[in-house]
Amino acid sequence: MADIVEKDQKENAEKVSKNAAKKAEKAAKKAEIIAEKKTASGDASAEVETEDFAKDKYGLTALNQSKEKVDRDLTIVKDLTATLADQLVWIRGRLQTSRAKGKQCFFVLRQQQYTVQALVAVGDKVSKQMVKFAAGISKESIVDVYGVVRKVDQTIDSCSQQDVELHVEQIFVVSSAEARLPLLIEDASRSEKAEDATGPQISVNQDTRLDNRVLDLRTTTNQAIFRLEAGVCKLFRNALDAKGFVEIHTPKIIQAASEGGANVFTVSYFKSSAYLAQSPQFYKQMAIASDFNRVYTIGSVFRAEDSNTHRHLTEFIGLDLEMAFSYHYHEVTDTIGQLFVEIFKGLRDNYADEISTVNKQYPAQPFTFLEPALRLEYTQGVQMLREAGVEMEDDADLSTPNEKLLGKLVKAKYDTDFFILDKYPLAVRPFYTMPDPNNPRLSNSYDMFMRGEEILSGAQRIHDPALLTERSKHHGIDLSKIQSYIDAFKYGCYPHGGGGIGLERVVMLYLGLDNIRKTSMFPRDPKRLAP
Repeated sequence: MADIVEKDQKENAEKVSKNAAKKAEKAAKKAEIIAEKKTASGDASAEVETEDFAKDKYGLTALNQSKEKVDRDLTIVKDLTATLADQLVWIRGRLQTSRAKGKQCFFVLRQQQYTVQALVAVGDKVSKQMVKFAAGISKESIVDVYGVVRKVDQTIDSCSQQDVELHVEQIFVVSSAEARLPLLIEDASRSEKAEDATGPQISVNQDTRLDNRVLDLRTTTNQAIFRLEAGVCKLFRNALDAKGFVEIHTPKIIQAASEGGANVFTVSYFKSSAYLAQSPQFYKQMAIASDFNRVYTIGSVFRAEDSNTHRHLTEFIGLDLEMAFSYHYHEVTDTIGQLFVEIFKGLRDNYADEISTVNKQYPAQPFTFLEPALRLEYTQGVQMLREAGVEMEDDADLSTPNEKLLGKLVKAKYDTDFFILDKYPLAVRPFYTMPDPNNPRLSNSYDMFMRGEEILSGAQRIHDPALLTERSKHHGIDLSKIQSYIDAFKYGCYPHGGGGIGLERVVMLYLGLDNIRKTSMFPRDPKRLAP
């Protein structure tokens, strides 16, 4: 009986084993057929894993500690044009955006204000593992890319390099960015043109931008703004150097308030107090008294004004100049007027790419100016405002709304965004301003305007110590704190005048921007001290 049972169990086991083998074989064949169908239809996920033949053509590079020198020429994105078609190049830049689909990945490579589209696709030189790696690189990472420059049939409107793209053969991450960014560059770069909006748009507010300024400054718009701003300084220097001016550097820690007012920052200075300079005014004039005749300086200016407006900063960059003249202070106004004309022409002729880049995000009317620059007297400006319905006293200073209105009136009448307003009331000018000899209520002073906003304040300065002392007392200034300044004129001084220009305002108004914080790299205002 036991033998019969054992025999039955053995037969059953063999039968089960044969059935299992048949099922396994059937399942394998079925899987093979499905895999073949998926592969034929292009489903990359169905492909059988193979050895990565491109494993040496992508990856993370070791931390650069300058261990070795690499003999490799990097091409800049700006130079990627159709003239380089079919050539192999190395590019280093930031990965701005990427989009993977199947066996390929498109991404945008950004280098300062220039961008180019790149494509990495499975082929003879690119494995699917390499495509997967490229698709996983975090935005804003710095990468080295090696590829072929190819012409494109359709213009790539989203990039600065619109007639070519890069077909990638190698890609290496030089420096990885964190996967989660506080703001996205594409969001911070969106155009303000209403017609460009295609559905709900993500906007980045000003505080978020400034709190994360290092990221915000990477946008192509900001790259262009601050290159143009550097251009203003360069043109300012070149124009004045050509006119015989000497660049000087003046103290920013001073004993007395430069403008004689209360809007100064007081700082501890050992066992006493000092002030941060409101302007280099005293030292420019002392340089004239020292026979330098024509001087200029570029540096920080500090104003302790609790003004939270679109055009005020507590620290800004001043472009200041001072010059001796022969007979009339209009020699100074003419020189400064021509200086601005040369700056405007230089920006127009040499920074067209930067202006165009900014205008794509912040549209504005082209800046207009006359040569020579338009000069009006203050009384003429007041009369234009009165004719437009504004009521104001003869000796009153211009309010911000009246400045803007006057700018519109001048633009409509003379077709210029830049003009000089001369002969301001003496009562609204600093103590060192020369009074008008023909009208004691007026002064030999002037402001200059761009798009209806002041960007320079200047005047003929008092170079006579007795008159300077008198005017100082009239303004209630403690003479003991400015005695060294007054003494500078006791030994003879040429008649002179000058002005101070706010760099950030010039750039803001030339580009037609709405806030000075857009043209200050790391702005300081009453509410912001960081970053």
